[in-house]
Amino acid sequence: MKEFKHIPVMLDEVIDGLDIKENGIYVDCTIGGGGHSSFILKRLTAGHLYGFDRDEDAISTCKERFKGEDKLTLIHANYKDAPNILNERNVNEIDGFLIDLGVSSYQIDNAERGFSILHDGRLDMRMDRSQKLDAYYVVNNYPKERLLDILYRYGEENNARKIVDNILLSRRNKPIETTGELKEIIEESFPKKVIYGKGGVSKKTFQAIRIEVNQELDGIDDLLLKLIKMLKSGGRGAVLTFHSLEDRIVKNVFKKEASDCICPPKIPVCICGHKRSIKLINKKPITASERELSENPRSSSAKLRIIEKI
Repeated sequence: MKEFKHIPVMLDEVIDGLDIKENGIYVDCTIGGGGHSSFILKRLTAGHLYGFDRDEDAISTCKERFKGEDKLTLIHANYKDAPNILNERNVNEIDGFLIDLGVSSYQIDNAERGFSILHDGRLDMRMDRSQKLDAYYVVNNYPKERLLDILYRYGEENNARKIVDNILLSRRNKPIETTGELKEIIEESFPKKVIYGKGGVSKKTFQAIRIEVNQELDGIDDLLLKLIKMLKSGGRGAVLTFHSLEDRIVKNVFKKEASDCICPPKIPVCICGHKRSIKLINKKPITASERELSENPRSSSAKLRIIEKI
């Protein structure tokens, strides 16, 4: 197995933002290679960290990296199941949580995982390789209208119709098997001057298919609400997002939970009875510093939002 390497994005900002208590209970919903978690653990003395990941390679890497660490419990599961799994373990209150919604460098750079535009490999894109649905099935079996919906909704791809038409045309002759084949089909859907002028015209389509395969946007709002409910007063939550669709979900949940009234503006008197449960530590998302951008270009799209339980 290729080594699971991932540079933790906005490490200092995340760790400082969580304001870690040495005896606190923390949850890293997407532990990956353990970059953020290793620094959370350094701040804990009598506390404990629960690390989740749907990628078995991530869990295996962290088992080796943190061998003998009794302040860490690793759990192979979808992060959306974290609250229920914690409740089953009689963990009903926590002091903080972290969700990093990005795809790891390991997943992108490992050709056999089938995520990458740059490295040719079988179409896969599964974060959890035990699941059945993969990118190969989506590309080769989804009907035209469903593919169009995915590219418009998850990729915000204006050229979706031409791309989908070319995918359908190509798969009539033979299955589209690799990331390289798919990339070539997408590029053929654009004028050459667009391909070479902008570069990366495949990114939106790859993102859309990846989101569909992993159902990345489903349940984020529900997860956040459950984790906020579990937070102790003064506890903090931090979420890293990497594209506008997921950031919009996080922003809206946090905005609602930080508001005392969510009635429509035209209603003169509050009738919703909603009471705020959190305060926003940063009203605008934190972005990577110039230094980090130069050292890790993949942090360029990252946005960090931090909240505190009232």
